[in-house]
Amino acid sequence: MLNEADLDALLAGRHADPFARLGLHADDNGRLWVRALLPGAAEVALLDAGSKKHIVDLEQRRGGFFEAMVPRRKHRFDYRLAVRWAGGGEGVYADPYNFYPQLADEELKAFAEGRNFRPWLSLGAHVVQYGDVSGVRFAVWAPNARRVSVVGNFNNWDGRRHPMRLRHQAGVWEIFVPHATLGDLYKFEIVNGNGALLPLKADPYARRAQLRPETASIVAALPEPTPLPRQRERANRRESAISVYEVHAASWRRGVSGEFPTWDELAEHLPAYVADMGFTHLQLMPISEHPFDGSWGYQTLGMYAPSARFGPPEGFARFVKAVHDQGLGLLLDWVPAHFPMDAHGLAEFDGTRIYEYADPKEGFHRDWNTLIYNFGRTEVREFLVGSAIYWIERWGVDGLRVDAVASMLYRDYSRPAGEWIPNIRGGRENLEAISMLREMNEHVGEIEGAISVAEESTSFPGVSAPTYAGGLGFHYKWNMGWMNDTLRYMAEDPINRRWHHDKMTFGLIYAFSENFMLPISHDEVVHGKGSMLSKMPGDDWQKFANLRAYYGFMWGHPGKKLLFMGQEFAQRQEWDHAESLPWGLLEDDRHAGVQRLVRDLNKLYRDHTALHRLDCEQGGFEWISAHDAEHSIYAWVRRDGTGRMVIVVCNMTPVPREGYSLGVPDGVTAWREALNTDSAYYGGSNMGNGVAAAGLPVQAQPAHGRRLSITINLPPLATLFFVPI
Repeated sequence: MLNEADLDALLAGRHADPFARLGLHADDNGRLWVRALLPGAAEVALLDAGSKKHIVDLEQRRGGFFEAMVPRRKHRFDYRLAVRWAGGGEGVYADPYNFYPQLADEELKAFAEGRNFRPWLSLGAHVVQYGDVSGVRFAVWAPNARRVSVVGNFNNWDGRRHPMRLRHQAGVWEIFVPHATLGDLYKFEIVNGNGALLPLKADPYARRAQLRPETASIVAALPEPTPLPRQRERANRRESAISVYEVHAASWRRGVSGEFPTWDELAEHLPAYVADMGFTHLQLMPISEHPFDGSWGYQTLGMYAPSARFGPPEGFARFVKAVHDQGLGLLLDWVPAHFPMDAHGLAEFDGTRIYEYADPKEGFHRDWNTLIYNFGRTEVREFLVGSAIYWIERWGVDGLRVDAVASMLYRDYSRPAGEWIPNIRGGRENLEAISMLREMNEHVGEIEGAISVAEESTSFPGVSAPTYAGGLGFHYKWNMGWMNDTLRYMAEDPINRRWHHDKMTFGLIYAFSENFMLPISHDEVVHGKGSMLSKMPGDDWQKFANLRAYYGFMWGHPGKKLLFMGQEFAQRQEWDHAESLPWGLLEDDRHAGVQRLVRDLNKLYRDHTALHRLDCEQGGFEWISAHDAEHSIYAWVRRDGTGRMVIVVCNMTPVPREGYSLGVPDGVTAWREALNTDSAYYGGSNMGNGVAAAGLPVQAQPAHGRRLSITINLPPLATLFFVPI
């Protein structure tokens, strides 16, 4: 018979080792006893698992605790518990305390030592089968907890029912709950080291969660490894055309009543639209589970769970397939830089700061009122790196865009002097974060064709250099300097642009120091910054012309491309995450013209290797005219290294220039205009250079320091592309 001290501890949910007391155990005299803690049960009987024959009735002592000595049995055996509930109903159940430890010692040792970068195979909730018993194996890392129970709709959210087994070598708690199944709600009830009961915690490794404001995790199937799209490796190469359409899934196109679209609704329309627009990749802002809509997903808590806003995870699998069926690559925003402090989340998860840095000088972001992961802790690195691998391997996405990398790289990021802690060398770099990012990129790089893209806004060296060369190992880096400089230039009245000419040329000084992507992202059209159209100076005609000229400049400039949704048709107001894009604007031909331009720019970019093959190489670019500040004209040649060329010319004033002499490279007898952003087809004045088969003949007339030239008409506020005939 169980002693009163053990019984008191079990009933209070404070027993140090419930597996040593509950279930089937032999006493000092070799007699077998069976014990069960089943609050709410009126009667419990022991049955033989095979024959279902009654063996003995268990006696209820108090508080739902039942026990009985087992007659005529001397060895362990498989059994079931027949329960009649006081509230009505009855059933026959396998006993969770009759099952051996779930996780192998080597598995846990690898996790504790930082060698398990697929921790989601061990931790979280997994449906498993033992003989004829199906159930769910739950496992959670909470090394400083005194007790952890899994609670859910399968046990009436009662923490006394399923206290878990602690595997001391890893700080992991585990239990197999028979008869739990897919779709069950659950959380973890944790008692901290001081004996205090914490708020219920969602599972850090949950693969599905409730829709906010509810916060429970949901038992979900582990996605099967997804075959790599055949085109992925080639499509993501440096020499390939990469043009990315960035989307906030909740507001691209909402339902008729303003509700979130489902994954299937998005799959029906979004991939086909992106492909029709000529983009090569679709990038989704964070779709991992997050509690606050207004964070746009960047304050995520569900690093392994597609958001419930768009329906069950299975819908996301169908969406990924629809993207690939259109020949597109899919990139996901991934956020390892910070996490929110919601009580059900990672903050002080087991009563201590195991996921975040303990000192607020390291572990708190002032800018976002969020916490910072402890990048130096083994289990946290596995959690983060494992998440990156999970989305690529298990969901088949093509790559990750990593948010706020600069905030991870520097310990003094957005902190005044005296309010940050130097690294062990006395410097400002976060050596642990740097190491984690390199580790993540190395593992991503092992997956054929997968890529990572860094949003990094400083001059930190080697962001897109390989780790073996001392770099961070990203495949591409957002060129934030280019974006800021060029948008400042475009905001100037054209009459003043001569004084800011270098803002458009400065980026070429460092354009090939990284594998750059040119981003016009969501960050440029929020928080009072206005839309791209509203940034442009002048009257309405000039605003549209300026924007078209700028897009032409961007697509002709070295670097991969990224454009945020709505800007492809010149959205007038800045983006609102709570509203659908204003698709009705396309009834206005000026907006439709910008959309047609972006579609054609993408086609031109893909069709002409000179515009993309050497995007990241100095040999792919050559100035024709970089210093004509007086007329605000820029001209350059793009090359692919095999002799193919494209000339790009920009006139950033509203002054048309007829008969303009443009120096051209040797080896070509005539050039033709391939695209003109001033075409009437795009909403322009239709000044240009015709499409005659003979094109524009090369003349032995020097210009721009070259011995040959062509004579062109330069439309107002326009970018032109010329290709050899």
